[in-house]
Amino acid sequence: MKTDELRQKYLDFFEGKGHTVCPSDVMVPKWDKSVLFTPAGMNQFKDHFLGKVDLEFTKATTSQKCLRTGDIENVGRTAYHHTFFEMLGNFSFGDYFKKEAIHWAWEFLTDKKWLAFDPNRLTVSVYLDDDEAADIWHQEIGLSLDRIARLDEKENFWPASSPSKGPDGVCGPCSEIFFHPDDGPECEIWNLVFTQFNRVGNPPDNLVPLPSRNIDTGMGLERTSAVLQNCSTNFHIDTLYPIVQAAAEVCGVKYEEKTDNGRRIRRITDHVRACSLAIHENVYPGTKKEESVIRLLLRRAVLQGYEIGLRDPFLFQLVPDVVDQLSSAYPELTTTVERVQSVIKLEEEGFYGLIDQNISRIDSIIQDAVKNGSTKLNAEQVALAYQTHGVPPEIAESVAEKNGLAFDWEAFEAAMSVHGEASGKGKKTVMGDAGPLDLIKRDVKSTRFLGYEKHQCETIVKGLIEDFEGDESSVDSLTTSEVNKQCVVVQETPFYAESGGQVGDQGILTNDDGEFEVWDTQKTGDVFYLIGKTIKGKISVGSSVKCSVNTARRGGIERAHSATHILHYALQQNLGSHAQQRGSKVSDDELRFDFANMESVDPEVLDRIEKQTNEKIQHSESVVAKTIPLDEAKKLGAMMLFGEKYPDPVRMVSIGDYSRELCGGTHVGNSGDVRRFEILSETPSSAGTRRIQAITGEKAEQYQQQITQSAVSICTDLGVDVDEIGAKVEELSSTIKSAKKQIESGQSKPIEFKIGSVTGVSSVDYLPARDALRKASRLLNIAISGVPDRIRAMLAEWEQLSKDLEKLKSVTSIDLDELLASAESKGDVKVVVREIPGINAGMMRKIIDQLRKKSDSFAALLLTSPSPDKVIIAAGISRHLVDQGVHAGKWIGKVAQIVGGKGGGRPDFAQAGGNSPDKIKEAVDEAVDIIRALIPASG
Repeated sequence: MKTDELRQKYLDFFEGKGHTVCPSDVMVPKWDKSVLFTPAGMNQFKDHFLGKVDLEFTKATTSQKCLRTGDIENVGRTAYHHTFFEMLGNFSFGDYFKKEAIHWAWEFLTDKKWLAFDPNRLTVSVYLDDDEAADIWHQEIGLSLDRIARLDEKENFWPASSPSKGPDGVCGPCSEIFFHPDDGPECEIWNLVFTQFNRVGNPPDNLVPLPSRNIDTGMGLERTSAVLQNCSTNFHIDTLYPIVQAAAEVCGVKYEEKTDNGRRIRRITDHVRACSLAIHENVYPGTKKEESVIRLLLRRAVLQGYEIGLRDPFLFQLVPDVVDQLSSAYPELTTTVERVQSVIKLEEEGFYGLIDQNISRIDSIIQDAVKNGSTKLNAEQVALAYQTHGVPPEIAESVAEKNGLAFDWEAFEAAMSVHGEASGKGKKTVMGDAGPLDLIKRDVKSTRFLGYEKHQCETIVKGLIEDFEGDESSVDSLTTSEVNKQCVVVQETPFYAESGGQVGDQGILTNDDGEFEVWDTQKTGDVFYLIGKTIKGKISVGSSVKCSVNTARRGGIERAHSATHILHYALQQNLGSHAQQRGSKVSDDELRFDFANMESVDPEVLDRIEKQTNEKIQHSESVVAKTIPLDEAKKLGAMMLFGEKYPDPVRMVSIGDYSRELCGGTHVGNSGDVRRFEILSETPSSAGTRRIQAITGEKAEQYQQQITQSAVSICTDLGVDVDEIGAKVEELSSTIKSAKKQIESGQSKPIEFKIGSVTGVSSVDYLPARDALRKASRLLNIAISGVPDRIRAMLAEWEQLSKDLEKLKSVTSIDLDELLASAESKGDVKVVVREIPGINAGMMRKIIDQLRKKSDSFAALLLTSPSPDKVIIAAGISRHLVDQGVHAGKWIGKVAQIVGGKGGGRPDFAQAGGNSPDKIKEAVDEAVDIIRALIPASG
């Protein structure tokens, strides 16, 4: 039976038993902060199991994309371990229980209509004390007692060992089903979890029966396929073996199951599958949270190729093979193949450089381990190598394994945590803690949102938490971390809770007894909660309150949110369909928009994107939101973001006939209400992701005024018209660079910069002004807001440089013959030591170079004081003296100590500084004696 057929049969079977077929959740569930990746099929139903939502159905079935890294070391070694896999599951939320779960599992496995397993090849296990499950298997299914194993809480309880060790919360016994092949070990193919208890405290009598008992089952798709297809390992099933073969071909080796290269090929196959799906969901390799896990997997895969002998990127070539095998179940993967390939290739290129640089550092740690008779690498040494030299731990693990040593990730992470860092293995809890907000959530279950139609409403306070410590990431300058925050939950609300990039609303709750200032609105599941502080009187649970949203702020947020949709459209029109949203934040007339793009956007293209966005705004087209079936939204071409899971039906927001996005946020009624859109910057956000920051509405209009005022100011300072600003700034910048270069080298060629002749510029048009300032900001590599001040600073700098150039010219008037004639002598060596006011280092160098042309036997040391607390010294010695062992650096070093400084340089030329100008006369006297002592008698 093919893998795709097995998946569909499973869903069909349980749909026939009254289950609702739910789509796979995303691999990165952003709504669940307790995990980095979806670890099991039950994850999307956590609130259903915990009674925190109103149930639309009581039975469900899924095939869920999962990613786990807890057993990452076993991937490729064992027959069945993966990081990415699919979990088939059926779930009951207070509906059926053990009897049905066991009977249906047995029917699906053994009935000829379904999988037709030989019943004699199946055995089961139950929890040690679960007589109920054991009796069903024995008395109703008919298994003999010798085929029913009773195992302890470590093996057959969920979470493992929870009765004795915890954690507190929902838990229950398990029953596992095993297949026994003709040869080889048994294979666990299905686990039935009976969540029937709430653990409270330590034993005994700490398992309290739940009022509503649940079923959570999981059947490994790949494992079961391997059994049905009579494969010795999951990697040989129909959807994995083609990738294995492709990996072997790309790596230039023959795939042989039992060899080291066979293990490496299997590991490459697993990791590239996991990374391809994660990157499709816009999780790019990086340093934070789930990004670090994808980087870890990619690097481990690259290292397998490196050990085979590859020295160039290869993983990216396997992405089409991965997609070919999964596209029947997940057709959306076909739309991002090139993007996923480019991200993987970029990461590979960077990592190959790190491998060559750092393997030698790990070799020394391995030698220490072997010398000390250790079986594993010293985790602290690896952590130190990472912190000091940036040696990736994945390299350490790979090289250690090649040398027969183990690598202890937990010890490494412990060593890193001392320094506040972590390597990222994605290990987190499955169920959240039952805090006060969870208790309110179980009672309230959902909050009715009225904010699409209303900004005010009367409602009832359903919960209140004092000294709230929850996540309030959007709370702005109204609060600080020192302020005690409160949390209020109401029955219905006009306050929008932060989601989809839109920040939470602010406002106020009032009644006759008090006032509560809302600083932020968040949500957990379907329950909205208001973060803030009681500012007057008292707000009590059960009391009626009036909710009032800060409408001015909401209006700015809506302008920015609608502009984000229009910008998204313009980006795809100008850059391509790959430029999809990868994150956003919309607040009061401000937006931040991250989008997929491997390179920076050309300034001309960025201007075109901004212009098109403004044109769409000015067309004043209706913004319409309506709730429609998901399939209908897809047919209408609604933008759907990879990595997002959408409900059915969905809310689709349309702007005119060009923009359709699935969005739960609030928007303006007409695109013209956005008024104005201004891009402030386009910068990198992370690998393969760019970020645009922009403003709308009132802030954009204020920005326009600032731009025109700045342009007028710059025109006045430079004496030019607005369209000449860019050229004049470029001329000024070039002039300053030339002047500095001349002064540094001691040259004195003519150089000029003149302020233009234009006067009386009192007003300018906005667009030419903005274009001129943008050009200037790019030339100067600063934010546009800093251009006027930078130009003023450059003009002041040029004024000073002009004076320095004049001084440099005066150096040519210094009588070098007089310097040499008045110099003291030792033998035939002329010793010139002189303080020369008003010169700089470049001028000193020029004088010494001219002396070098005048005399082939001299030693010169010049001093000057450009400010009350600074001394500059330069020393030069002729080649004749250098050949005799005299060293300018040693001479100047001793002189510099006298003026409170230090310095050095080459034997023939050296520079130094000091901070005591009052010591210059002493230094001049001492310098002569010091050089006399250094010059040999024969000099």
